[in-house]
Formats: sequence, C-alpha cells, structure tokens
Amino acid sequence: MITKHTELDPLAEDLTAVIDGVAGTFGTTAERTVEGELDCDPTQPGRSLCWQYGLRVDDATDAIRKLVDDVLPMLEGQGWRWRDRSNPRELIAQFSRDGADFNVHVSRVGDGVAIVGSTACVSVP
Repeated sequence: MITKHTELDPLAEDLTAVIDGVAGTFGTTAERTVEGELDCDPTQPGRSLCWQYGLRVDDATDAIRKLVDDVLPMLEGQGWRWRDRSNPRELIAQFSRDGADFNVHVSRVGDGVAIVGSTACVSVP
C-alpha cells in the first residue's frame, strides 16, 4: 500500500477492493501482477503519480460469459462506465469511475483473465 502519498490512498483502496471483487467473479485464485506507484509523466519523474494494481486469473471457466453476464451489470450498478476495447485476441472492457480506471482482459482462446487498474494522477508537492 502507498504510504508516502496519502492523496492516493483512498483511490488505491477503492480500486483494490473493486478489482479483487471482479477477480472473485472469475475464480478464487488470482496472482498479483503489479502493485505500486507509477509516474504519469515520464518527462517529469516524481511530479505526478498514479497507483496501479493488477491481477491475473488463470482458471476462469466460461470467462467471456461471466464478463458479459455478471461483471458488466454489477459494475454498471456501482456507477462504473465502460467501453469496449476488444480485439481479435481478447475481449477487453475498460471501466472508469471517480478518477479510477481499470481494464478486464479475457482471452478469446483459453480461460485466462487479466485485470489491471490505475488511479487518477495526483500532483506530488
């Protein structure tokens, strides 16, 4: 968890809870792929930061159906807006709400699901 930049804490905690909840829809085993701060502007390192968090769920039986039938309506009911960013290799839903964004990637071949999110950028004094 972020300890130096308290402005990110509430966004990070909310995003973590949502992503963990979405991952639970696809199965109980999720592997964390990333958790930490990220420079939003690489030309000015340390001036504007966001927080990112990601999970991969490898055993997601019937993942496309779960995304469409379960995850999309659940998150829409919680005020998340989504856009379809799919391509031939994977179904991708991009979600946004209150300064936080995340994507759910579901492989069109196999059962893998990756869920990656980041908060809005905040200025660092």
